[in-house]
Amino acid sequence: MLILVIGGSASGKSALAERYCKCLGGSMLYIATMVPEGGEAMERIERHHRQRAQLGFNTLECYRDLARADLARGYDTALLECLGNLTANEMFADGADRDSTAERVWTGVTALHSRVSNLVLVTNNISGAAEQYKEEMLSYLKALGEINRRAAQMAQVVVEAVCGLPIILKGEVNGLCS
Repeated sequence: MLILVIGGSASGKSALAERYCKCLGGSMLYIATMVPEGGEAMERIERHHRQRAQLGFNTLECYRDLARADLARGYDTALLECLGNLTANEMFADGADRDSTAERVWTGVTALHSRVSNLVLVTNNISGAAEQYKEEMLSYLKALGEINRRAAQMAQVVVEAVCGLPIILKGEVNGLCS
C-alpha cells in the first residue's frame, strides 16, 4: 500500500503519517531527509527523534540519491519524511541537474516502494501565489508538484493533514487506525 500524506507547515502531517505506519504494522523504517544544518534544523531533528523514540521505528538518514541507497530491505513499512526536503536536497546540491530533479526523486520513491509492503510518503502542500517567487524557487515548486502528482496517482490513499485532522482526498482508511 502507498499512502501520501500532504499538508502545510505544522499541519500534523508527520504525526498522522507515523500513526498510519503504526497501524499498518510490522517492522518500520523511518527515512529522514532533513539535512542537519543549523540550529533550527537540529532542533526539529531532535524533536522528531524524541517523538519517534517510543513508536518502534528504526531511523535512517538519507538526504539524496534515494534510488541508489539500499534502503528498506527487511522492513514491512517505510515512512519517507519528506518529499519536500528530498527534492530540495537533490535540486540545490552542488552541480545538480535541476531539470532532472523530479525524475531522480521519483525513481528513488518507486525503488523504495518496490522494497516494502507499505510506504507512507509525507509531502508539503505547495499551492499558493507562485508568481511571487524567484525562478529558482519556481523550479523547486514545479519539481515537487510533479512528484506530488505522481505520488497521488500511484497512491491507494491520499490524505491531507489540516490542523492535525485527516482529510481523505483519495481512497479509504476505514479499518486503518480505527
